Amino acid sequence: MASPSLVASRALWARLGGLDPRYPVSFLITLILVLGEARYGILGGYDRLATALGVCVATELALSWWLRGGFANVASAYITGISLALLIKPRADLLWPFALGGFLAIASKYVLQYRGRHLWNPSNFAISLLVVAAPASVAILSHQWGNDLATNAVIWCFGLLIAARVGMLHVTLTYVACFVALALARSGIVGGPLLAEIAPLTGPMYQLFIFFMITDPKTTVSTVRGRVIVAAAVAVAETAIRLAGDYHVAVLRPLYPAPPILALAIVGPLAKALDLYREARSGRSS
Repeated sequence: MASPSLVASRALWARLGGLDPRYPVSFLITLILVLGEARYGILGGYDRLATALGVCVATELALSWWLRGGFANVASAYITGISLALLIKPRADLLWPFALGGFLAIASKYVLQYRGRHLWNPSNFAISLLVVAAPASVAILSHQWGNDLATNAVIWCFGLLIAARVGMLHVTLTYVACFVALALARSGIVGGPLLAEIAPLTGPMYQLFIFFMITDPKTTVSTVRGRVIVAAAVAVAETAIRLAGDYHVAVLRPLYPAPPILALAIVGPLAKALDLYREARSGRSS
């Protein structure tokens, strides 16, 4: 007979699997926010959080009512708002990047569509556009947890659990494995310490990226094999951008401020569009 603790664990696992993926992701992103702000003050001011969240939620409600005739669930807007508040770091005490970023992120879901589906993760789109269009004003979070094993352990345990239960663990693990392998290759090419190449994985930016952006169910492709290929392609594109920066390739200079985010912004939508096109062709031929 199973122990009460095992029964409770199975029941919790089943309930987690039955939830809309946005809710466990909301919990994870809130956990990163709370731990990061409590230990390192990474938010930079609650006015930034209020601006990003407020604009995201207001834009979601307004556009859903205007274009679809009803109010949308704001869980996605909540996730996007916290992501923007954490990841956008203005080079001065500015609030407009959070307001503009929030509007661009949510509006992209309604405007930039192909066959009725949006192609970019909303926060990925907004951050990519801001850092490319306004690099003198906007940067992204680069803080790391360093040697704080407790903070990393909490984030990674919950992150892996949630990724597994929403069916995206293979995406996270593929990206991490490719990142480590490519970090080893890059260390050999440029001569930098291997641990310094791997260290970004301990930071909140990468944790948001691997547990939220690259695993976004709305913008990933439809097959497990395809998602694995896309995750590997994003890691390769990111490494190419980093190497281009090491060797001062001028044409790729706009991509240097945020290699993983911009790599996903390039690879992800192309893969999603091809996937939707393939699905449409399969539907017509069947």
